[in-house]
Amino acid sequence: MLRLVIILFLGAQFATYAQEKESNTLIPKVIVGADSNTIFETKKGVHEANQDYAILKIGAYVSAYYAYYDDETVNNGYVQIPTMAARNKELGLNMAQMSMKYTAKNLRGNLGLHFGDIPSTVWPQQYNMIQEANAGVKLFKKLWLDAGFFKSHVGVESTEPRENITSSMALADNFEPYFFAGAKLTYEFNEKLLVQLNTFNSYASFVDNNKNKLVGLSIVYNPNEKWSFTYNFLNGTESPDSITKKQMRNYNNFYFTYTHKKWILALEGNYGWQTNSLLVDSSKSAIVYSGLIVARYQVLQSTGLYARQEFLSDENRILTGDVDFGKSVYGTTFGLEYKPIKNAALNLQWRNLNCEKLIFKQGNKIVNQRNEFIICLDVWF
Repeated sequence: MLRLVIILFLGAQFATYAQEKESNTLIPKVIVGADSNTIFETKKGVHEANQDYAILKIGAYVSAYYAYYDDETVNNGYVQIPTMAARNKELGLNMAQMSMKYTAKNLRGNLGLHFGDIPSTVWPQQYNMIQEANAGVKLFKKLWLDAGFFKSHVGVESTEPRENITSSMALADNFEPYFFAGAKLTYEFNEKLLVQLNTFNSYASFVDNNKNKLVGLSIVYNPNEKWSFTYNFLNGTESPDSITKKQMRNYNNFYFTYTHKKWILALEGNYGWQTNSLLVDSSKSAIVYSGLIVARYQVLQSTGLYARQEFLSDENRILTGDVDFGKSVYGTTFGLEYKPIKNAALNLQWRNLNCEKLIFKQGNKIVNQRNEFIICLDVWF
């Protein structure tokens, strides 16, 4: 009897110790401030440290701009095809963002709130303030399940100007999803390879418009610190349930990044098709393809020069919708970035868009091209 009491007592003490140890791992070490190197930050995969203690990172970000467009077309106060710098001949606020990121051994989560022209122009009004809100749990070993609202993993460029080589987004990324609502099942084979299965409500909406779900696959391969390769695939029906002739969308997205010494380079290619979408024959499938190449050279420690070439072909307007570029549209960008400190960047940028159709208004003329001049100031902490 005494032996049993001793065993039960020791067992209770061990259970209490284990419980306290586990609870201590959930109490986070708070870190204020964000990483100064933010280029492609959301495009590098998950790769959590799996540390034995919890970390809560709190950050803030402000992006302000002045823009001049020679296209005078205005829709609800914004220029045509807006993402960043959405107002013409005005000082504006791209984004004011507050973020929290929690990581522990078996739990993780993200919360991002944002305000400004970017969320006003491209985020749904119902969830305008929420950039992302998701939580994840480790199911076992290196397998994680995350669910909630996510920033998009598709496309090499981000809606946050600080995460791009240029401030603006290329058209290839502009017409890809900015966000998703759903769940991700992620397995990290090692520090180099990550595979993810996704299910989302919709291609470009938090709230689903039909009973079907969007499914996807993502593969991220980082052979070393210089190179990163990513492939994303999405498949789903975007047609409302009330429409009998469904439009099944398939979208392939591939990009790679290269960083070495004074150079940083990114290349992206996209190919998609959608059933029952050809404008001249709605019973046939239509295709969309696009791509971009962008690079920056660090002339001085604080000063870099960058350039981008982009193209998009969506003649049947699968992704572009009401914007009719014709067979194709091309864009050329040149810019200069000056970083007086690690967590601040001033960008001076010019871009020219040139398409087949006459869609840009300049005074009394309708032309097929637009020039953009943008000054963007980003500060994060």
